[in-house]
Amino acid sequence: MSLAWTLASRNLFNDRLRFTATTIGIVFSVVLVIIEVGLYVGFSRTVTTMITHADADLWVVAKGANSFEDLTPLNSDLQNRIKSIAGVADVAPIVIGFASWRLSDGTMTPVFVVGSDLQDGNLRPWNVRQGSVSDLNAADAVGVDAFYEKRLGVESGIGATGTIDNQPAKVALVTSGIRSFTTTPYVFTTLDRAHRYIGMPDRQTSHFLVRLRPGANAQQIKRTIAADIAGIDVLTPSEFSQRSRSFWLIGTGAGAALFGGALLGVIVGIVIVAQTLYASTKDNLPQFATLRAMGSSKRYIYRIVIGQAVLSAIIGFLIAALIGILTVYSTATTALPITMTPGWTFATFILTLVMCLISAVAAIVPIMRVDPVVAFSK
Repeated sequence: MSLAWTLASRNLFNDRLRFTATTIGIVFSVVLVIIEVGLYVGFSRTVTTMITHADADLWVVAKGANSFEDLTPLNSDLQNRIKSIAGVADVAPIVIGFASWRLSDGTMTPVFVVGSDLQDGNLRPWNVRQGSVSDLNAADAVGVDAFYEKRLGVESGIGATGTIDNQPAKVALVTSGIRSFTTTPYVFTTLDRAHRYIGMPDRQTSHFLVRLRPGANAQQIKRTIAADIAGIDVLTPSEFSQRSRSFWLIGTGAGAALFGGALLGVIVGIVIVAQTLYASTKDNLPQFATLRAMGSSKRYIYRIVIGQAVLSAIIGFLIAALIGILTVYSTATTALPITMTPGWTFATFILTLVMCLISAVAAIVPIMRVDPVVAFSK
């Protein structure tokens, strides 16, 4: 280790109380960033969970539909018109809508019904823990996620019963990890049963999932469908996912609130670290004056102060990352889990370094102003 780094570490650890305060400030700041960004990433994934798990090359939705949960209906007759277009292999309708689930004690809770052609397989339940998708073809059968069993009063799992808008519902399948960002439980079932549960006429549907023939040009077929049929939007899965994220995270202001919290954490971290480094530098001005009197270059002095900042960043980030990982595991089974991806974690580390380097600037200024004569006045 070079002498500059040795001096930086000694200056940093010399006053343990000050070092602790610096570390706490960095950890607080970085943990806040990790949580806010983690919530953003987790929210982004949750709002597009149905889109990403659907087996479709194109989505046909009502004009202006902002997300999968948009309830504007389409005419069921459009299915044959879309299927007749060259390059289209299959078109599957999806029926969605809100309904009321009544527990055995008479209490009610809202649910979000998702009906699909289970034989076709365009959008079926995944992460199945109990039962099988084919079991949903039984009379009154529905699928629910284990996370919502207590809320729906079906803790016993397979065979538990309830009613949806006064119509019988029997749990035939239980999934794991399919959660709704609105906290309203998803209930999977067949197309015809979904129509009855949400009261949608048979001549209407919610969305169409389009699968193309091998080698078909998705963009060309997308333009053809849009030109042939009025009142619809034709989107690729990535386009529909982006539209959903933009609506829920930007349109509703949720994303701005999360990033606002992350920005607050960065500002707090910069202020705390800058104040601590500045105070440490002021206390060691005679030593820095001695180095300057001995002929040390400005670059060498910079390396010492920047070394302190970098060491602070590394130590603070490692502690914060550990707390972040524990938070990820503790929220894994909650309604809105916090997510840490390798890319975001690395970006947070770079942000921590930048935050501490900006703070170091405040500490460098008084060093450059100190008169080397100070070293001989003590």
